[in-house]
Amino acid sequence: MTAQIAVLNGDYIGPEIMAAGLKVLAAVTENENFDYDLHPVPFGGEGIDKLGDPLPASTLATCKQADAVLLSAIGGPKWDKAERRPETGLLEIRKALNLFANIRPTVISPAMRQYSPIRNESPVDFVIVRELTSGIYFGTPRETHETYALDTMRYTENEIERIVKVGFEMAMKRRKHVTLVDKANVLDTSKFWRKITARIAADYPEVTYDTSYVDAASMKIIANPGQFDVILTENLFGDILSDEAAQITGSLGTIPSMSKGTDGPALYEPIHGSAPDIAGQGIADPLSMIKSVAMMLANSFDRQDLSDTIMTAVDQAIDDQIVTPDLGGTATTDEVTDTIIKTIKKVGQHNYEPNHV
Repeated sequence: MTAQIAVLNGDYIGPEIMAAGLKVLAAVTENENFDYDLHPVPFGGEGIDKLGDPLPASTLATCKQADAVLLSAIGGPKWDKAERRPETGLLEIRKALNLFANIRPTVISPAMRQYSPIRNESPVDFVIVRELTSGIYFGTPRETHETYALDTMRYTENEIERIVKVGFEMAMKRRKHVTLVDKANVLDTSKFWRKITARIAADYPEVTYDTSYVDAASMKIIANPGQFDVILTENLFGDILSDEAAQITGSLGTIPSMSKGTDGPALYEPIHGSAPDIAGQGIADPLSMIKSVAMMLANSFDRQDLSDTIMTAVDQAIDDQIVTPDLGGTATTDEVTDTIIKTIKKVGQHNYEPNHV
């Protein structure tokens, strides 16, 4: 069966790093019994320029029919005065595809340890599972008045249950530890999260479950990040903590993410922005996009072997100091990509036995 992949090229450096990711995808799948079709469609700023909409109806239709969606960085000053900004499309596609769970890995590999601003000797490998489609970003009423403003934090039982189950299922495949991050000493929504999470945790007796207030968790991510396995949290806290966690790895330019729902395609994207200041210079870091491809192969297509090959090649490039300026190097986007591809070809066989029907 041929995998169908929707490709949303993004804006400014977006197309540059997407091209790198797709080159790596082609290299790692060569002769590996993995067939795929790419479906490039306009989105974000490109969608506005071509069809007057950051999420054109034809783009959404293609994404809904795909097995996975690859999205590069979007937005930038070109569309600051647009009636509907590129970022509007991102919120809309999350809602349309029911992408309620955002998953960001935080890994400080031996190769990346030299770039980390913290000095932590224990291994750092955790994921943040963030609720993505509810909470204070989406709650109503939302009002701005002359003398006050109002935002509403709201969560339903179903919204919490489904993201909690994602977190515990992920923990079962990792080190079996979930930490719920909240502010239950102040917020009623956090108390509600604790009530529902404790109930679901009982269905996973193999998983160690604990809780942490968000302010304490933010300190622990800096002081002792190795204690975490799966951090489970609501939308606002997840937004903040995931960027903090990304920073301890040494560069935002190296971090991928996955957004998923209960069914339909998952969406894979770098966590960084479109970097208009370096667009067209050929120095954008492609690692986050390449890692997003690796994440897609493992999670949407059950090809952990191919994902591991990419990650090994990425670490080798970093060890060899073939990196872009954000990591202190002098390599171009293409040079980093080509180095990774050369390593992939050296690895050769992945010891994968295809299933024949």
